[in-house]
Amino acid sequence: MARLGVLILLPLLFDSVFSISFFLPVRTRKCLKEEIHKDVLVTGEYEISEQPNTKTNLKITDSSGHILYSKEDATKGKFAFTTEDYDMFEVCFESKSQMGTGRVPDQLINLDMKHGVEAKNYEEIAKVEKLKPLEVELRRLEDLSESIVNDFAYMKKREEEMRDTNESTNTRVLYFSIFSMCCLIGLATWQVFYLRRFFKAKKLIE
Repeated sequence: MARLGVLILLPLLFDSVFSISFFLPVRTRKCLKEEIHKDVLVTGEYEISEQPNTKTNLKITDSSGHILYSKEDATKGKFAFTTEDYDMFEVCFESKSQMGTGRVPDQLINLDMKHGVEAKNYEEIAKVEKLKPLEVELRRLEDLSESIVNDFAYMKKREEEMRDTNESTNTRVLYFSIFSMCCLIGLATWQVFYLRRFFKAKKLIE
């Protein structure tokens, strides 16, 4: 029973679905950020409520500023791209209006993003490869298992990097402590000899 619970929980834990709705005031810009692994398919669907004399631009970029998707005067559509590296990706909506001063209703934005296993269209894959329902489910479980393995491999890699960083930091702190102690000992020794010569010059000691 415990194994069954784990098997049921794993797909829930690794679901990669991001859905949000929010209001965008006129002449403002709002961005959403998300970290995504390397070589991951990302798909999304958006819908923006229309307002007279108001245009909303959509732009998706990575941390380097490379544009992955851009749409001016966006109202409704879909986008898809594959990540080239583990990075922070930014989805920005910017509202522009030619209307003058006055109250303009906010625009309602609905955004659904999927990545990894959830972004794949298994119905289309089944049609192209002529797969049976059981084979489609096995393909999905295989992709999910691969995604889980990749996630654990990435976490292990991050843990190793953090451990190496900690060990390097501890080594540097140790060397700095030894250097500081040597400097203090050297300074104390020099001070003793200097005071000894000073007192001898003043004939306070023999």
